[in-house]
Amino acid sequence: MKPVIFVLILSMSAFPQEPEEQKPIEPLSKATADDLAKGKRIFAGHCAPCHGPAGNGGQGANLAQPRLARAPNDQSLFEVIKKGIPGTEMPTAWQMIDREIWQTAAFVKTLGQLPPEIVPGNASRGRALYFGKGSCQACHSIHAEGGKLGPELSEIGIRRSAAHLRQSILEPEADFAERFLFLRVVTRDGKSFTGVRLNEDTFSVQMMDTGENIRAFWKHELKQVEEMKGKSPMPSYKGTFTKDQIDDVVAFLVTLRGEK
Repeated sequence: MKPVIFVLILSMSAFPQEPEEQKPIEPLSKATADDLAKGKRIFAGHCAPCHGPAGNGGQGANLAQPRLARAPNDQSLFEVIKKGIPGTEMPTAWQMIDREIWQTAAFVKTLGQLPPEIVPGNASRGRALYFGKGSCQACHSIHAEGGKLGPELSEIGIRRSAAHLRQSILEPEADFAERFLFLRVVTRDGKSFTGVRLNEDTFSVQMMDTGENIRAFWKHELKQVEEMKGKSPMPSYKGTFTKDQIDDVVAFLVTLRGEK
């Protein structure tokens, strides 16, 4: 009987094994304060050397943003930490148990988020002002609806504080984003274009003009390329909205946290 058993075992091992099914993890939103504190300690010891103490990048990617390209949901974030990213410097978490990976993932998810703020103003009135009197949708989009010249706002309530939003409405040139650098381009035949830079290299520059037209130029064909640092295509709403209306618009923007 022993040879038969031996052959049977060999025969069974010859069949390909089904891959182990990954059990769904518990939602990261259920992490307690103690879980987050432990995740923070683990992050500081294992992740911060590459991703920075606040997760805002360095040798590793910037994690201080509300949505991560490689980990758009809880399960994928857990998997990235556990298994690493093949072909990159992101290693596997071989030294961590699943509970520690889950705690670390829960902490990472907090890096790009601001807690909801209680602000003066009425969000419903603010929404009406945003789409009405302010015409903000002409330049900004929410869930892919609206203009493209200005920053996308679907998650602005997570990424920016109410104070920052208020300043942006009243003094848009006080803190402009480098990736929305305003350019003025003059061609050799005297035509002038202004807009947001999309890309620039040694030989060419691409921009979106104020009419949302994509334009590309060879630099040798241009008379001038001016970086208008400190300038913004967005106007100040100081004379457009009253103080109470500013409160309402800010209250609406704070509610934009990615959910439709």
